[in-house]
Amino acid sequence: MKNMTTKQRAYLKSLAMTMEPIFQAGKNSMTPEFTKAVSEALEARELIKISVLKNCADDPKELAGALAERTRSQVVQVIGKKIVLYKEGKDKNKKIQLP
Repeated sequence: MKNMTTKQRAYLKSLAMTMEPIFQAGKNSMTPEFTKAVSEALEARELIKISVLKNCADDPKELAGALAERTRSQVVQVIGKKIVLYKEGKDKNKKIQLP
C-alpha cells in the first residue's frame, strides 16, 4: 500500500476525532489474539482507534508501529495514549473514500 498524502491523513484524522476506541492495550498489549482482533476490526472498519491503558509498559508510538506492521495497516496518528490505524479496504467493500 502506498503512503498516505497529508490531505488523506488529515481526512482520516478528522473521521477518527469522533470515534470511540474499540480496543484497549493493557500490560499484555501485543498478544497474538489482540493483533488478530485488531486485524479483523481493520478489515471490517478500515479505521480504528485504540486506547493505551496506564498499565501498558509499551510506548504508544512503538506499539502503533508494531501493530501497523503486524496488521499491514498504517498509523494515522498517535496522540497521548490514543492510536489511530487505517487499512485500505478491498475495492468492493471500501467504506472510506480518501480524497
